Amino acid sequence: MTAVSPDLLRRFDVPGPRYTSYPTADRFVEAFGQEDYVLALQQRRSGTVAKAMPLSLYVHIPFCESLCYYCACNKIITKHHDRAEVYLRYLSREIDLHTAHCGVGQVVSQLHLGGGTPTFLSDAGLRELMAMLKRSFTLAPGGEYSIEVDPRTVNPERLALLAELGFNRLSFGVQDFDAEVQKAVHRIQPAEQVFALVESARSLGFDSVNVDLIYGLPRQTPESFDRTLAQVAQLRPDRIALYAYAHLPERFKPQRRIISAELPTGASKLSMLSRSLDAFMNAGYVYVGMDHFALPSDALAVAKRQGRLHRNFQGYSTQPDCDLIGLGVSAIGRVGATYSQNSKTLDEYYDFLDQGRLPVVRGLALTRDDLVRRAAIMALMCQGELLFEPMEQAWLIDFRQYFAAELAQLEGMQEQGLVQVGPEGIEVTATGWFFVRGIAMVFDRYLQADRNRARFSRII
Repeated sequence: MTAVSPDLLRRFDVPGPRYTSYPTADRFVEAFGQEDYVLALQQRRSGTVAKAMPLSLYVHIPFCESLCYYCACNKIITKHHDRAEVYLRYLSREIDLHTAHCGVGQVVSQLHLGGGTPTFLSDAGLRELMAMLKRSFTLAPGGEYSIEVDPRTVNPERLALLAELGFNRLSFGVQDFDAEVQKAVHRIQPAEQVFALVESARSLGFDSVNVDLIYGLPRQTPESFDRTLAQVAQLRPDRIALYAYAHLPERFKPQRRIISAELPTGASKLSMLSRSLDAFMNAGYVYVGMDHFALPSDALAVAKRQGRLHRNFQGYSTQPDCDLIGLGVSAIGRVGATYSQNSKTLDEYYDFLDQGRLPVVRGLALTRDDLVRRAAIMALMCQGELLFEPMEQAWLIDFRQYFAAELAQLEGMQEQGLVQVGPEGIEVTATGWFFVRGIAMVFDRYLQADRNRARFSRII
């Protein structure tokens, strides 16, 4: 990418939020609990606008059979599959508590199973989970129903079951095809296995297949990652998510098993990113934003072209901005002007439900300023454009006065060719799209106030 100079890449090699929400999850407080969340659910039930809007559901399945050393997710390593049976019983209780407050049969247009490893569940467990969801909610025809898949846990028959259950989108965790890198992160999965599964998914008629990749892993080099990129181009998934590995062993215990000396240098990581951008563009992928790429025919690329891109806790989405109910241990939800998060340990999660209480342990009720800034950040992250007049009409503000300090900060970015600030609004340039997190950070009041960014992943 000639427009993305090495100097720009270096300049933006800094930590920053991914803005799957604003304010970000690190701003949630324990003062927000079950009572606040129940009030939000009840207000949704009684509100005419909210009732007309479909829901999004996220279900967290925390179990994995083996430990991937790079992982920073909330997971439980076990080979005892009976633990999932217990977990499903508690999920059923949590679903019942939700419907007691927001009503049975609310329409759902988006469902995502994440983890951990959702495909840790047995065939019977997957059937049971989908049955309980369909009993309590109405899954809309044509919705997006996705599941994260560890290629080591499925075969063509299991993919057929997922299609039968109503899933129409799959996300395969690949990370890297290089055998040495796979050994270093304790995740062995031959490329042939992934190729065969993607071929099966296509024959079964899944609408979209995503592949996750990570650069910056131990034993990776720009040359070795080039080989993975070539294999991915040959695989030709509908979507690609390319993440930078954030090595934070002090926060994530599994990462302590990674040998720091085997990690690529900063210069090598930048080279991998730059070469990845070139490889995907040359293979015909559309750069959707941040770390997402899609084929021009994929719904995500179409949504970007038509200005219908949205963002939620799972990343970029084609679904309109809507309430999200998070189910399961550590799951995050958004209902009305609130965010909430469930307890992060199984014992605490089970204990809450044994008491007949929703397992919400922290969250946030958004202020008016939060809502104004969220609108600004999401417009930049999704549309690449922030128009003054619609913001002024929606929030009854004088944009230039309200965001005077932010507009002053953007002057430097305009000189770098990342944004254009005109009389009608702010537009992210083609080059600026690669650094859109950095542009959005200008409008983050919390981040500007404390400058403590080390807890976030790096922008590139």
